[in-house]
This record gives sequence, structure tokens and C-alpha cells, in this order.
Amino acid sequence: MACLSGSPHRSTMTRPPVPPISLDAIERARDRIGELSVRTPLIPLGPPDEDGGEIWLKLECVQPIGSFKIRGAANAIGSADPHALREGVYTASAGNMAQGVAFAARRLGVPCRVVVPDGAPRAKLDAIERLGATPVPVPFDTWWSALLNHGHPGEDGYFVHPVSHPDVVAGNATAGLEIAEDLPEVDEVIVPFGGGGLSCGIASALAHVAPAARVIACEVETAAPLRASMAAGEPRSIERTPTFVDGIGGSSVLPEMWPLVSSLIDDVEVVSIADVCEAIRTLIDSAHVVAEGAGGAAVAAALRRATPGRSVVAVVSGGNIDTDVLMRILAGECPGA
Repeated sequence: MACLSGSPHRSTMTRPPVPPISLDAIERARDRIGELSVRTPLIPLGPPDEDGGEIWLKLECVQPIGSFKIRGAANAIGSADPHALREGVYTASAGNMAQGVAFAARRLGVPCRVVVPDGAPRAKLDAIERLGATPVPVPFDTWWSALLNHGHPGEDGYFVHPVSHPDVVAGNATAGLEIAEDLPEVDEVIVPFGGGGLSCGIASALAHVAPAARVIACEVETAAPLRASMAAGEPRSIERTPTFVDGIGGSSVLPEMWPLVSSLIDDVEVVSIADVCEAIRTLIDSAHVVAEGAGGAAVAAALRRATPGRSVVAVVSGGNIDTDVLMRILAGECPGA
């Protein structure tokens, strides 16, 4: 990653601090992505408790592509040298980053290809194709190798890493600025953890503008590499069980992200698939919001961590859930539990 600058975020772990993404880089990203992304609302999940504590929802699911990924994709492509884009762009994504890169590339008239893992939700693949990009399905391990190796053999063009590209992290960080501006007294922000690009981006922004706020990553128990890595004090691989919660839950923490993750993330909360299903139902019943599994995980973690008198924000990272999965959840089922 590029050299990062700024003051370190407060953490409960003992480790050498790694500076967050600079505030200047985050503010420049906000200016750059303004035409493609939107400032998403921050709304309460029900009334506050009698002591004033509340759960708030940062609704990244209402972005033009239904996901926060438009922020990082737009910043990475918008800041790229035009000569680097002459042969097109590509990324490796389960769906949401693919849509972000495809959306930004289409605005520039640049061809886009997407390396996707087998089993990616049909709703996300259809969206990729509607945006004019070409999906390239590969086995999950091959797809994960593209993340580890920053590219895929046989693909030409400018590779936008969905997690660790510094401009992607800076773009994601703009959501953190918005949270702090809309809720200056925020105590905790709970962020779904896939590779760390969103959680580290938001933590970077809060380190500068709301340093007392804690950033909590959330994972599902079927794929929790961050919990294993934090327990070991170093990146660890885990046995992953695929579920409908596809936006988070890799096989390991990316080595290049570990220094930033371990410095900026205060804690990790692991929830069950049943918790996620219940949170998705709660979002619809209480807030009229449709979330995909990763966003549901953040809300499940927020419901577990809610404390009287404290303000907790759950980042609803996306809303791209397959209709049949959503219907089963609303019918009281829990796919994969």
C-alpha cells in the first residue's frame, strides 16, 4: 500500500500503531466521487432507550449500485492515470465492487471485466452485466488468489483491487466523515469485515474527526478470519463455509491489510447466520430497509452490543440480496443456518 499518514486511531490492543489514511486524501476522495456516489442517510433503528442510547443505520444500501463499493471504485478509477485505462479496467469481486467498477468505467466509456467466484449471487451477476461489464467466473480459490496476487493471469487492463488499493480505502473513508458529521457523539461504529477496505477506511476518517469513537468489525461464524487473526496476533487462514452472506467472510486476512487492520480496528464481533436472518427481518419490519447478508451482520452485531446511553452505528453496507433468499428469510427460514 502507499505511504499512509496521520495520527493513530485509539485501540485496545497492544501493537505498534500504523497511521490511518490521511484526512487530505479522504477529503480529496470526497470531491472526486461526488458525481457518482451519494451522501447516504443516517437513520435510527427505532426510538432511543430511556437513557438516550440508540442504534443508527448508515444506509449504504441506497447508493446507485446498492452498495458502498461505489465510493472506492469511483475514487480509484477517477484518480488513475488515463493512460493506464486505455486497455480497460478489471477487478476481482463477489459482486458489489464489480458493480462499482463497472458503473464508474461505463461513465468513462472504459471496458470492464470482473473476475467473480463460482456461486456469486445471480442478482449481482445480472447487475454486473446490466452495467456493461463481463463476468469471468472462476473457482473460489482462484478468485481469492487474484486478491492475494493483485491480478488474474490472462486479464489485461488496470486492476482495481477491491480492498487494499489506497484510493479504494480513501473512497470508502468518506462514509466515516459523513457519520461523524451527522452524529458527532457517536460511540461505536460497527462495520462488516470482508477484506478490511471499508472498516479501515471508516476508522481512518474517525481517527481524524471523531477519535473517541470505537470501530468494531463484524463477521459471521461460518467465516471469521479476523477473529482468528486477532486472537493469534497475526494473519491467519480459516476453514470457510459458503453461505448467502457473500459480501464478507474470506479465507484469511490479506497480509498487506493486517498492519492497518490491527492498528485501526478496536474489536471484532462474530454473529451467527441465524442472527443475520433475524436482523434482516428486523430491518424490514422496523426501518423498511432491505439489506444483504453483510449489512444484516452489522445490524445483528449492533443489536448484541447495544448499551444504554450509547450511540451505535451499524453500517448497512449493501442491499443486493437475491430475491428468493430474501423471500425465504421473510418466511421465517434461515438459509444455511
